[in-house]
Amino acid sequence: MARPKKHRKIYYVPNIKIYGPLDGSGCEEVIVMTYEELESLRLMDLEGLDQNECADKMLVARSTFQRIYTEAKRKIADSIVNAKVLKIEGGNFIINKCTAKCLKCGEVWEAATGNLVSNEKCPKCGSHEFSCIHKSENGICKGCGRGRC
Repeated sequence: MARPKKHRKIYYVPNIKIYGPLDGSGCEEVIVMTYEELESLRLMDLEGLDQNECADKMLVARSTFQRIYTEAKRKIADSIVNAKVLKIEGGNFIINKCTAKCLKCGEVWEAATGNLVSNEKCPKCGSHEFSCIHKSENGICKGCGRGRC
Protein backbone atom coordinates (compact mmCIF):
# COMPACT_ATOMS: atom_id res chain seq x y z
CA MET A 1 0.00 0.00 0.00
CA ALA A 2 1.41 3.37 -1.00
CA ARG A 3 2.10 5.99 1.61
CA PRO A 4 -0.33 8.96 1.45
CA LYS A 5 1.10 12.21 0.05
CA LYS A 6 2.07 14.84 2.57
CA HIS A 7 0.52 18.26 2.15
CA ARG A 8 2.95 20.90 0.89
CA LYS A 9 2.83 24.30 2.59
CA ILE A 10 2.29 27.30 0.32
CA TYR A 11 2.38 31.02 1.12
CA TYR A 12 0.96 32.42 -2.13
CA VAL A 13 -2.26 31.99 -4.10
CA PRO A 14 -2.41 33.98 -7.35
CA ASN A 15 -5.36 36.23 -8.13
CA ILE A 16 -5.03 35.43 -11.83
CA LYS A 17 -4.98 31.72 -12.55
CA ILE A 18 -4.94 31.50 -16.38
CA TYR A 19 -2.06 32.70 -18.59
CA GLY A 20 -1.48 32.40 -22.30
CA PRO A 21 -0.75 34.05 -25.64
CA LEU A 22 -2.34 37.48 -26.03
CA ASP A 23 -2.82 37.24 -29.78
CA GLY A 24 -5.26 34.32 -29.54
CA SER A 25 -2.92 31.99 -31.41
CA GLY A 26 -2.58 29.58 -28.49
CA CYS A 27 -3.32 25.96 -29.15
CA GLU A 28 -6.33 24.28 -27.61
CA GLU A 29 -4.23 22.31 -25.13
CA VAL A 30 -4.16 23.63 -21.56
CA ILE A 31 -1.26 22.94 -19.21
CA VAL A 32 -2.27 22.62 -15.57
CA MET A 33 0.26 23.75 -12.97
CA THR A 34 -0.44 22.97 -9.32
CA TYR A 35 -0.25 25.56 -6.56
CA GLU A 36 2.79 23.85 -5.05
CA GLU A 37 4.60 23.94 -8.41
CA LEU A 38 3.95 27.68 -8.59
CA GLU A 39 5.14 28.05 -4.99
CA SER A 40 8.40 26.25 -5.84
CA LEU A 41 9.08 28.76 -8.64
CA ARG A 42 8.24 31.69 -6.37
CA LEU A 43 10.53 30.53 -3.58
CA MET A 44 13.49 29.61 -5.81
CA ASP A 45 13.34 32.25 -8.52
CA LEU A 46 11.70 35.26 -6.86
CA GLU A 47 12.75 34.89 -3.22
CA GLY A 48 16.18 33.49 -4.17
CA LEU A 49 16.16 30.70 -1.60
CA ASP A 50 18.23 27.55 -2.06
CA GLN A 51 16.59 24.15 -2.44
CA ASN A 52 17.04 23.19 1.21
CA GLU A 53 15.40 26.41 2.41
CA CYS A 54 12.55 25.96 -0.08
CA ALA A 55 12.00 22.36 0.97
CA ASP A 56 11.92 23.39 4.64
CA LYS A 57 9.34 26.11 3.94
CA MET A 58 7.14 23.74 1.95
CA LEU A 59 7.52 20.90 4.52
CA VAL A 60 8.93 18.42 1.99
CA ALA A 61 12.23 16.61 1.43
CA ARG A 62 14.81 18.34 -0.76
CA SER A 63 14.45 15.61 -3.42
CA THR A 64 10.67 16.12 -3.46
CA PHE A 65 11.15 19.87 -3.83
CA GLN A 66 13.53 19.25 -6.75
CA ARG A 67 10.90 17.12 -8.53
CA ILE A 68 8.19 19.75 -7.96
CA TYR A 69 10.47 22.57 -9.18
CA THR A 70 11.66 20.65 -12.25
CA GLU A 71 8.09 19.87 -13.29
CA ALA A 72 7.07 23.52 -12.82
CA LYS A 73 9.92 24.73 -15.08
CA ARG A 74 9.02 22.13 -17.73
CA LYS A 75 5.39 23.31 -17.76
CA ILE A 76 6.39 26.99 -18.05
CA ALA A 77 8.74 26.20 -20.95
CA ASP A 78 6.08 24.13 -22.73
CA SER A 79 3.55 26.94 -22.31
CA ILE A 80 5.86 29.63 -23.68
CA VAL A 81 7.56 27.70 -26.48
CA ASN A 82 4.42 25.98 -27.76
CA ALA A 83 1.98 28.89 -27.13
CA LYS A 84 -0.19 26.86 -24.75
CA VAL A 85 -2.49 28.22 -22.07
CA LEU A 86 -1.20 27.74 -18.52
CA LYS A 87 -3.79 27.24 -15.79
CA ILE A 88 -2.98 27.22 -12.05
CA GLU A 89 -5.20 24.84 -10.08
CA GLY A 90 -5.27 21.87 -7.76
CA GLY A 91 -2.54 20.09 -5.92
CA ASN A 92 -1.94 18.72 -2.46
CA PHE A 93 -1.26 21.71 -0.23
CA ILE A 94 -2.08 23.66 2.90
CA ILE A 95 -2.02 27.43 3.15
CA ASN A 96 0.38 28.80 5.76
CA LYS A 97 -1.39 30.35 8.72
CA CYS A 98 -0.12 32.10 11.80
CA THR A 99 -1.67 33.25 15.04
CA ALA A 100 -2.51 36.95 14.72
CA LYS A 101 -3.57 39.60 17.20
CA CYS A 102 -5.66 42.63 16.29
CA LEU A 103 -3.90 45.88 17.16
CA LYS A 104 -7.25 47.63 17.77
CA CYS A 105 -9.37 45.22 19.85
CA GLY A 106 -6.88 42.52 20.92
CA GLU A 107 -8.74 39.61 19.27
CA VAL A 108 -6.54 36.56 18.54
CA TRP A 109 -7.20 34.21 15.57
CA GLU A 110 -5.53 32.06 12.90
CA ALA A 111 -4.67 34.36 9.99
CA ALA A 112 -3.46 33.49 6.50
CA THR A 113 0.01 34.72 5.57
CA GLY A 114 1.69 35.74 2.34
CA ASN A 115 -0.34 37.52 -0.32
CA LEU A 116 -3.57 36.33 1.31
CA VAL A 117 -3.07 38.80 4.14
CA SER A 118 -4.55 41.71 2.17
CA ASN A 119 -7.94 40.00 2.45
CA GLU A 120 -7.51 39.09 6.11
CA LYS A 121 -9.29 41.13 8.77
CA CYS A 122 -10.09 40.82 12.44
CA PRO A 123 -13.14 38.59 12.88
CA LYS A 124 -14.31 40.70 15.83
CA CYS A 125 -13.91 44.34 14.74
CA GLY A 126 -13.07 44.06 11.01
CA SER A 127 -9.74 45.89 11.31
CA HIS A 128 -6.92 45.10 8.86
CA GLU A 129 -4.35 46.15 11.47
CA PHE A 130 -2.87 43.06 13.12
CA SER A 131 0.45 41.33 13.69
CA CYS A 132 1.79 37.89 14.55
CA ILE A 133 1.94 36.97 18.21
CA HIS A 134 5.07 34.81 17.76
CA LYS A 135 7.45 37.66 16.92
CA SER A 136 10.94 37.45 18.35
CA GLU A 137 13.15 40.35 19.41
CA ASN A 138 14.23 40.99 15.81
CA GLY A 139 10.60 41.47 14.67
CA ILE A 140 10.45 38.24 12.63
CA CYS A 141 7.60 35.85 13.37
CA LYS A 142 8.63 32.42 14.66
CA GLY A 143 5.42 30.93 13.28
CA CYS A 144 5.36 32.13 9.66
CA GLY A 145 8.79 33.73 9.24
CA ARG A 146 7.48 37.11 8.14
CA GLY A 147 7.98 40.55 9.60
CA ARG A 148 4.21 41.11 9.73
CA CYS A 149 1.44 38.65 8.88
